[in-house]
Amino acid sequence: MADDIFKEYKDKLPKLILDEIQEKCPKGKLKKVLAKALEEYENAKAEPGESVGLVGAESIGEPGTQMTLNTFHFAGVAEMNVTMGLPRIIEILDGRKTIKTPMMEIFLKKPWNKGKDIKKLAYAIKETLLKEVASEFSINVADSAIEVKLDDSRIELVGTTAEKIHAQVNKSLKGFTVKLKQGMLIVKPKGKEEHLNEIYKLKEIVKELYVAGVKGITQVLPVKREEEYVIITAGTNLKSVYDLDFVDETRTISNDIYEIYSVLGIEATRQVIINEVFKVIESQGLNVDIRHIMLVSDTMCTNGNIKGITRYGVVSEKASVLARASFETPIRHIINAALIGEVDKLDSVVENVMLNQPVPVGTGLPGLVTKFK
Repeated sequence: MADDIFKEYKDKLPKLILDEIQEKCPKGKLKKVLAKALEEYENAKAEPGESVGLVGAESIGEPGTQMTLNTFHFAGVAEMNVTMGLPRIIEILDGRKTIKTPMMEIFLKKPWNKGKDIKKLAYAIKETLLKEVASEFSINVADSAIEVKLDDSRIELVGTTAEKIHAQVNKSLKGFTVKLKQGMLIVKPKGKEEHLNEIYKLKEIVKELYVAGVKGITQVLPVKREEEYVIITAGTNLKSVYDLDFVDETRTISNDIYEIYSVLGIEATRQVIINEVFKVIESQGLNVDIRHIMLVSDTMCTNGNIKGITRYGVVSEKASVLARASFETPIRHIINAALIGEVDKLDSVVENVMLNQPVPVGTGLPGLVTKFK
């Protein structure tokens, strides 16, 4: 009986919707639910000739004017803030290579996602500098050397050893001898005696040397979400984090679209653009249909690279001179076009608005061709 009803709707509704109805709908109400679903589905379709681009642009642009310009701070962690609202949307849609607050959400595998050793894991991910595992830095003027006293409790907390720190510092400093002696690191320039000023400068450089953790991750914050723990970070480094054995790499994600592009490819980038824009719009309590955002994201990723919606990105590829000139730097576009004798075919929206002509707009409208006798 139920199968007969589904057969009737097989070509009218997408398989995904039918499967969901089959899974969740009680048997008695099937007919009613399917009829209602079909009505909604027909209403949601774009008519042939509907200007989907314009509707999408308006639908994102109008709520965008009501967005706040604030930055969101995580309570209790001074350095962790998140760009939200309009600045974040501009950052994504412009396709900026460097973003203000790069972040990652690191999901963990079992048993760690239930909170096992969560503090230890967080420290293992955070980038640790030498000054964070040292209790004091002193300058030995007689030997013109720098002595770094290591703090065993901090070293243990970060999950490394004095030997590893010694090896790492040795690797980072070229032209210096680095010795480990009774919990002290002694850094000394090779060969000639250095001037005292140089030693002071060297001390500042040594303080900032990377010794453990994942490079680029300056802050970590374990957060409990429903049943599991997630580690939120300030700074990103997807490739290195994926190498850690306790990280669930199928769900761990960064908010830097270029990093996603280089590590996971263009399909993932398209999805991240959609998710990130949607997240901002949702957090502002605004209501924009996800399809509008999908259209923008598709436009940015359509040729396999990320193209921002700027005069260097999407706009630069427009065939029309007037359309390019209407966006930014008009005189330059018009002079360049005049120099090479470019022709404008006037087949899109902007240039026809400028010339006060009807706009040839609308997706998928059929053109009729008749033969004259």
